[in-house]
Amino acid sequence: MKSVKHLLDTKQARIISVTENISVLDALKVMTDKNISAVLVMENDKLSGIFTERDYARKIILHGKSSKDTLISEAMTANPITISLSDTIDYCMELMTDKHIRHLPIVENNEVKGMVSIGDVVKFIIADQKQTISQLESYISG
Repeated sequence: MKSVKHLLDTKQARIISVTENISVLDALKVMTDKNISAVLVMENDKLSGIFTERDYARKIILHGKSSKDTLISEAMTANPITISLSDTIDYCMELMTDKHIRHLPIVENNEVKGMVSIGDVVKFIIADQKQTISQLESYISG
């Protein structure tokens, strides 16, 4: 069974984060610059939350708040659901489906190791299935 570590090994290792005391607007600028739809919120190298486009829509726009005047700590999802390197890809898919979330921070021994998105998981599953099919075809014809 493939694990989160296997998936993380196929991704560019980068942790993009902001601190709790920046504005929502500044977090959105980071997200735009990095072309991402979620950013980790960290204080002293510890995960305190996650801020996503969905958080922006539901907690800022729909409430008529100002992105410039609202701190990320007011709009983030605090204590987000996390996964570990040893968790399986199937578990991640199940968790994302059941909880209706698109991003899972990876935390190992209280240290953030990265984050996976639903897109990362689907891409990994498809690549793994293609490899399995190729191996089976080689076995059958060989």
